[in-house]
Amino acid sequence: QNLYQYQKFIDTHIPRTGQKRVVIVGGGFGGLKATDELRKTDYQVVLVDRNNYHEFPPLFYQVASAGLEAGAILFPFRKIFQKRKNFHFRMAEVHKVNPEEQTIECSHGTFRNDNRRLAAGCKPNFFHNTNIEQNALAMKSAAQALNLRNKILENFEQALLTSDPERQQEYTNIVVVGGGATGVEVAGAMAEMKRYVLRKDYPDLDIDRMRIFLIEGADKLLNNMSAESSERAAGFLRKMGVTLLTGKLVTDYADATVKLNDLSAIRSRCVIWTSGITAHTFEGIDPQLLDRGNRIAVDEFNRVKGYTDLFAIGDLASLTNDPDYPKGHPQVAQTALQQGRNVARNLRHIERGEPLRPFRYKNKGTLATVGRNKAVADIGKLKLHGFAAWIIWSFVHLMTILGAQNKIIVFINWTWNYLSYDQSLRLILRPKK
Repeated sequence: QNLYQYQKFIDTHIPRTGQKRVVIVGGGFGGLKATDELRKTDYQVVLVDRNNYHEFPPLFYQVASAGLEAGAILFPFRKIFQKRKNFHFRMAEVHKVNPEEQTIECSHGTFRNDNRRLAAGCKPNFFHNTNIEQNALAMKSAAQALNLRNKILENFEQALLTSDPERQQEYTNIVVVGGGATGVEVAGAMAEMKRYVLRKDYPDLDIDRMRIFLIEGADKLLNNMSAESSERAAGFLRKMGVTLLTGKLVTDYADATVKLNDLSAIRSRCVIWTSGITAHTFEGIDPQLLDRGNRIAVDEFNRVKGYTDLFAIGDLASLTNDPDYPKGHPQVAQTALQQGRNVARNLRHIERGEPLRPFRYKNKGTLATVGRNKAVADIGKLKLHGFAAWIIWSFVHLMTILGAQNKIIVFINWTWNYLSYDQSLRLILRPKK
């Protein structure tokens, strides 16, 4: 029996060195930050992710709109940590967490660990609507962004092959559902693609008939930003030709028809879903610990409630002990980065026998871009819009991208697109079986 148990835990080919092991599930912003912060400790760190690369979600929409190649915002884990000691990466999908046994079961084996950190991110929330889930396009990964780019370009190719005006309208209409930062950025990117790219690429089509809709259930866009920024963003989008439908909900999407709660309908073969997210769930986590959006309830140290060696951060964590955020922290990159850093520091405190430090979120500001020279920014009491906000948005995102080479590639792409009013990555790429 002992030999079986031993064999069970070495099938991942990670040696037991006598060091305490920390297994980090998910290489998003939080997981990457925690992994980096633990580099000078005596822990053996194991990073597990279903992909072998880190993604940069804030720029997915630029991949979808042919402004950036996916490789510019993807960073291989093994390259990031190739000189790192006491570090191991395994590409696997986590199926189950066993808190009592201190193990994590993955698609390629079982990890024995001393401390576990869950930072597996989130997925689109379709609110149990099967038709929308099957027919709408999400954008929570680089692969989905590439799929969206393919879909848009394929639709326009199909529009050229039909003489039916109504069918052409279906192929050229684009509906974006969700008026948060992602929805606003996608709608703005589609409007600029219509103005600067599609008009030149498809002279045989009446591009002026193409319509872009942005649907939001609340009464205003960008609910997490100030009323002034929301109004500015809405004004930018209207001037760019985007039709805003606020205070409306999408109830169904089938047969190229988007149905709304006011019984109106929009014909479109391209619906982009950015409305809501839900956290990934794992077998073995007590369902009673799951909060709104499947977020796991944690204490002020990001420990899963009821456990001392199981942590959850970022989109996965529901921390309601912060008096400034009684309903939990915003599911944005800054939350994941700050929680990843704090958990890593607390693991160092555990190593030294020191008291843990509770997490306190520091809001460094909120940014959203709408298009060329158009963005909004809430930085404390300072409210910016237009070119100044756009420059800040560009600088912050450029500096956040990993690697000097990737920064240069993105900067060159942005500069070329800005000067030429053109995007050069209009390729329909699909793998063949």
